[in-house]
Amino acid sequence: MDCSRTPDPLPPDPRPAPDAEVRRLETEVAHLHEAVASHAVVDQAIGVVVALAKTTPARGFEVLREISRRTDVELRAVAAHLIGWTQGEPLPAEVARALDTAVERLGSDGDGAPPHTAG
Repeated sequence: MDCSRTPDPLPPDPRPAPDAEVRRLETEVAHLHEAVASHAVVDQAIGVVVALAKTTPARGFEVLREISRRTDVELRAVAAHLIGWTQGEPLPAEVARALDTAVERLGSDGDGAPPHTAG
């Protein structure tokens, strides 16, 4: 037995340093919280469109996307505007026009939706 030999060095630990891992996880959790909150607002706005246009949730989401595209306003912001509108806040004019157009289009597609009059 040769005891004079030096042991082979251990390979580097592939795991990140604990502090870096904690920061990464905190950032990930913050993003997840933001995503959940955003999803809740969008879901509520879909419900508003469903009730307003007497349509399905899938078509309600299409309406939100259409409004977002037409107005160049982020989907979550469109949703927040609609939720605020149900609580008495005025809709921005461009969002109101796009909502009217989308709901009228749904009505003309045979959805039976009454047109919305944004004031």
